[in-house]
Amino acid sequence: MKCTVIGMWGGFPKKSEPTSGYLVQKDGFSILLDAGSGVAAHVQNHIDLNDLHHVFLSHYHYDHSVDIGAFLFGRMISTQLGRVDKVLNFYGPSDKGVEKQVNKVKNNRFHPYGKDSTFKVGPFSIVFHKNAHTVETYAMRITDDNGRVLVYTADTSYRKSLIRFTEDADVLISECSLYAGTDGEKMGHMNAEEVGNLAAKAGVKRLILSHLPHYGDLDELAASAKAAGGENVTLAEAGMEIEV
Repeated sequence: MKCTVIGMWGGFPKKSEPTSGYLVQKDGFSILLDAGSGVAAHVQNHIDLNDLHHVFLSHYHYDHSVDIGAFLFGRMISTQLGRVDKVLNFYGPSDKGVEKQVNKVKNNRFHPYGKDSTFKVGPFSIVFHKNAHTVETYAMRITDDNGRVLVYTADTSYRKSLIRFTEDADVLISECSLYAGTDGEKMGHMNAEEVGNLAAKAGVKRLILSHLPHYGDLDELAASAKAAGGENVTLAEAGMEIEV
């Protein structure tokens, strides 16, 4: 499978670079992980919106979900114009408000999930890990039909349970909101040292640092993650293509 980084900034987008959004594809089938600020516009550099039918949301903070509206109306209008005849499916933590928002717009459907949920969508199987964040949030483990594994942490502070969830992943896209030495527990985020430690203990083959901060020298994040034991560490970049 291939994962394209649509956006990777935490909090708010930079010029021409969105917040969280990751396009996962295999054999012509696509799913989108998160729909943060700017993702609906920039994902179209890589796929026609009418060819995307599954969007998985980790949680409902704006930098991960604010473009829901753009996707909803994109599907409704494209259906009216006869450009697509499939429903756009949204998967997210159970939330009556979001469910109503999605289902009231024609040609869109909401599917709630929890920590014990499993979805089989095209060549992908998706399972979830309940994170430690300021709102209900889930990491996702995506396995393709050849057994290749991509894990996306979304937002979370460090938890030992993430080690098992991430174990032996071919690629880990991990939030890395903070520099080494910063305590992210109350904010529900990890620092670079914690991310490197997680990758090392889980035996991850490749680590991509994402949900990046808007300050400091980002190369220090990669250096700290490597020093903590992370191998093959790379900073996420908008448009980056990751072969899993």
